[in-house]
Amino acid sequence: MKSIRVPFFCPDLGEQEIAEVVATLRSGWLTTGPRARRFEQEFAAALGAAHAIAVSSCTAALHLALEALGLRPGQGVLVPTMTFAATAAVVRYLGAVPILVDCDPVTANLDLLDAERKVAQLRAGALGSNFDPDTAMVGVMPVHVGGTMIDVDAMREFAARHHLWIVEDAAHAFPAALRKSPVHPWQRCGEQTATVSCFSFYANKTITTGEGGMAVTEESGLAEHMRSMSLHGLSHDAWGRYSGGGSWDYQIIAPGYKYNLTDVAAAIGLHQLQRAEQMRRRREAVALRYRDKLANVAEVEMPPADNNRILSWHLFPLRLRTQLLTTSRNAFKEELQQEGVGTSVHWRPLHLHPYYRETFGWQPENFPVATSLWERSISLPIFSRMTDEQVDHVVDCVKRLCVRHMRRAEASRRHSIGAKPKLNQLVSAHSKSPPKRLVKSHLKSPPRQVVRAHSKSRAAFRPLLTGKGSESS
Repeated sequence: MKSIRVPFFCPDLGEQEIAEVVATLRSGWLTTGPRARRFEQEFAAALGAAHAIAVSSCTAALHLALEALGLRPGQGVLVPTMTFAATAAVVRYLGAVPILVDCDPVTANLDLLDAERKVAQLRAGALGSNFDPDTAMVGVMPVHVGGTMIDVDAMREFAARHHLWIVEDAAHAFPAALRKSPVHPWQRCGEQTATVSCFSFYANKTITTGEGGMAVTEESGLAEHMRSMSLHGLSHDAWGRYSGGGSWDYQIIAPGYKYNLTDVAAAIGLHQLQRAEQMRRRREAVALRYRDKLANVAEVEMPPADNNRILSWHLFPLRLRTQLLTTSRNAFKEELQQEGVGTSVHWRPLHLHPYYRETFGWQPENFPVATSLWERSISLPIFSRMTDEQVDHVVDCVKRLCVRHMRRAEASRRHSIGAKPKLNQLVSAHSKSPPKRLVKSHLKSPPRQVVRAHSKSRAAFRPLLTGKGSESS
């Protein structure tokens, strides 16, 4: 029997990317130059944005955004606890205070109701002795977890009510879009969805430059400041100084950073950008195959789908119904690894890391939803080069493990008393006999036909690559 191994992720690089990199190397110009500028222009056009600044990482983009907005020591910024290290770390870089917020139980995005609660608790002195009730709240940093966009209208209303700027961590959200309803136009992530939108081109992201990121904004002043600060605070970059008509001289405007993106990296990004929607569609097909084949497995919950959202499908986060299983998430993950299936967990919430626990005194009970999701979440492989055979192998492994670790009472309920059914019979039963609802779940998978209808609305997503106005269908 052929052994199948499925990595958690595999980058989708073609001959065009390779040829562009080779051409860059032969050009003699390797650092920030004409390809980086072209990448910025084409990325901005893909989003319908005014300005895009190519940088060395999404972390760099987030840092530059906060610095450009004037974040100062002691000020407060609302940050989801369900995020990667960088979102809150950049707040600390500038001496400010991340006020962590619990997540929505369905999307895992920042919960605006809990954000309201945390602000009220801060003002009442109820967050503990590590927080000053008079802390000036100046910003909020939503994260589009896995590529499912947060409700940006609700976010804007919340930010306006509290006089906050919005810097969105869109590391997972290219390309992604949402609309209010089928009669409203699509709005792309980065299309005036925040004061600054920050994207990632890390090796495992939806498009990659190996390492890289982009800051997108409508405000020319912010764009100019971020561009200068991305390269030591200089008045103009090396391409401007050495490319013929430029002046060799420069001035230091501020003590900046070394965050520029090289032309070698941009060479990859230019062709990844051209194939972004093609790769997204393939990831969507993988997601739909997972949903179809795991729909009747009672022991797992699948990520939500919504015909008013176009997901980037950077992640396919599965949630185990651990009350129906005799194993833990960690053990389940390890057994998948032994079956040749690479997985990950997104993420250990920030409040469960030593730094945030010890520095600010956060406890699991401050974030009940994120704490619960963390204990039962596991991200399955999803990437554009993934084959149907690999998807089916992952599905078969998940079903096998669910049967192997099914609680005895549940197994008895589903199968008549008598001869012990064989493993393959139980796995088949998962597919052919939808179990009755065993638990009331906050995650309700939409009907399969809704998901398929959503996948057919791909024409509405063409503006992501053309830069033309959004369509409403």
